Amino acid sequence: MNCSSRNVIGIIAVAAIGVSAVQAETIGKSSVLPPVTVTATPFENRGELDMAQPVSVLRGDDLRRKREASLGDTLSRELGVASSSFGPGAGRPIIRGLDGPRIRVLENGIGTLDLSSVSPDHAVTVESFNASQIEVLRGPATLLYGSGASGGVVNVVSGRIPDQLFKSPKGNAEIRGNTATEERSGAFNATGSIGRASWSVGGFKRKTGDYHIPGRADESDPNSPKGVVKNSAVDSGGLSMGGSFVGERGFVGGSVSRLESEYGIPSPEGSKIDLKQTRYDLAGELDKPIIGFEKLKVRMGYNDYKHAEIESTGDIATRFKNQGLESRAELLHAPIANWKGVLGVQFQDRNFSALGEEAVIPVTKSRSTGIFLIEERNWDRWRLELGGRIERATQNPQSGADLQRAFNLYNVSAGTLWKFMDGYGLGLSATRGQRAPSTAELYINGAHHGTATFQIGDSALNSETTNNIDLALSKTTGLVKWKVNVFHNWIGNYIFVRSVDANGDGVADRSDDTGALDPNGEFLMQNFAQAGARFYGAEAEAILTLKPDAIDLRLFTDYVRGKLDSGGNVPRITPPRFGLEFNHKTGPWTANVSAIRVMGQNRLAELETSTSGYTLVNAEVSYRIKKTKSNGIRLFLQGKNLLNEEMRVHTSFLKNFAPLPGISLLAGIRGEF
Repeated sequence: MNCSSRNVIGIIAVAAIGVSAVQAETIGKSSVLPPVTVTATPFENRGELDMAQPVSVLRGDDLRRKREASLGDTLSRELGVASSSFGPGAGRPIIRGLDGPRIRVLENGIGTLDLSSVSPDHAVTVESFNASQIEVLRGPATLLYGSGASGGVVNVVSGRIPDQLFKSPKGNAEIRGNTATEERSGAFNATGSIGRASWSVGGFKRKTGDYHIPGRADESDPNSPKGVVKNSAVDSGGLSMGGSFVGERGFVGGSVSRLESEYGIPSPEGSKIDLKQTRYDLAGELDKPIIGFEKLKVRMGYNDYKHAEIESTGDIATRFKNQGLESRAELLHAPIANWKGVLGVQFQDRNFSALGEEAVIPVTKSRSTGIFLIEERNWDRWRLELGGRIERATQNPQSGADLQRAFNLYNVSAGTLWKFMDGYGLGLSATRGQRAPSTAELYINGAHHGTATFQIGDSALNSETTNNIDLALSKTTGLVKWKVNVFHNWIGNYIFVRSVDANGDGVADRSDDTGALDPNGEFLMQNFAQAGARFYGAEAEAILTLKPDAIDLRLFTDYVRGKLDSGGNVPRITPPRFGLEFNHKTGPWTANVSAIRVMGQNRLAELETSTSGYTLVNAEVSYRIKKTKSNGIRLFLQGKNLLNEEMRVHTSFLKNFAPLPGISLLAGIRGEF
């Protein structure tokens, strides 16, 4: 950190605190925000602080401030969450060190139905620009969402299918630009009603260039470009429309959306991905559907997805296609001996193909069917939750009947929430869940230009078994609020990808595109393997209210450790982090300064390289130029990475080629009506 950088951030911090002291007396009462409701739960009106399982909800100005091009990068500063960070165009959430097919990403309660869990260079097809809130369930959520949620759930709430009537149209629009990424982007969302019918429309457009960095993209190569990460541009956009009929006892509706995105993969191969997706959704709810049941909820999503992986020459190497259908139905029964609960069923079907000269996964049909039951009982200060799920999952590749696999999966969980004092809560949850191997883990075999790896799957892999315990203690009232989460996760038959050292020279092997060993080959050799593993760690947060409705200070930290029972560490584990965030508001003005210290990661897997730590400092000031019934029209100005640090992400396969952007200025305007 150079002296000028220290001076810049010092001036910003002192100025923000000074403004707070001078203007404190002019602060009036702030508007009362509506309660935060978590939708990724079968029970109605369940708040973030009323769940035994740790949950975070990102919304409002906090979501606007943290929004990035990918979902993983948007959530990467939340407790326990990191990003796979495969360039600006592709970044998937990692929760407590678990990634890929262990994290289910949902849009309005239904899976995104894309191929982002197959490979880290594949984008998540959900856009945070059109989200009203993003919910993160840390820890297993296999009971509700199946074996793909053994590590956690991210639910993006966009409200494409309205479930209520509106007295008048409401919506928002935003445009922004960023100097480091050369971003020019904008979005709009609107909803309204005509009689008993409600409608919604939304859209976004994002265009960026190759982003700027403080040093060389590849610090080990003196010929690597300096000051820029080549082939990192993004050009994406989408539109959606939906409608519903809202009656006295419920609603029924549907939506259609279209997403197109072309983005570069900033690896030495210089490939690009051209992605297109059309998605159709149906949803409905009915109160008192039959005697003994209080509510019926139905959700269904169908997806037509494809993307082409384009080499630097312009030739198409592989065409990926995925047609997916997911549907779920939930019946909430009336109380029985003071127990209330939900009985549900979930279906998932997928037809996957990868065709072309460099296709590495066979055409495969996948299917899973699950039935689950969750019950809860409330006492004066106690809540007890019990549940179970049975699931059948199959994988049927066209390459041969002898490779077909079927898995019977069993999941049980128990949780309790004890409000032992006013404003204090203690949550304890325990889960035993199973996850079937994914298509890629079973059948991949070949060179993948997007990740610059030659990977070999194992069709004999067994299902993973997770035993998780989670303890959460929180204080939710007063001038000082805090929460502490501690977790331990034992995973039997943990599936992971590891580098190969066939010649025993202590250096990860490389190969050409045929798999033949070549020390100068462009592909890193990797195999899928299984071993017992343990993940454990903690997350903590404290919010100090220095002046009610005006000034607060947030302190936070998280830590996760991943170890293999056979010895050694799990690859690409998130390093420890801690930070602070200062918020101030007075009249139409708001200010925010945050600093996060990401420690270096030296606890490495076999053949893995260490990653240096860094300090990320961001600041924002915003001004509401017009007040409306919602939030009004607000101008905002952000400074990002103000220390101009070189930031390499240990969880990324591209950490040696694509550090995060350097110092930048982001400006925008957002209006809500």
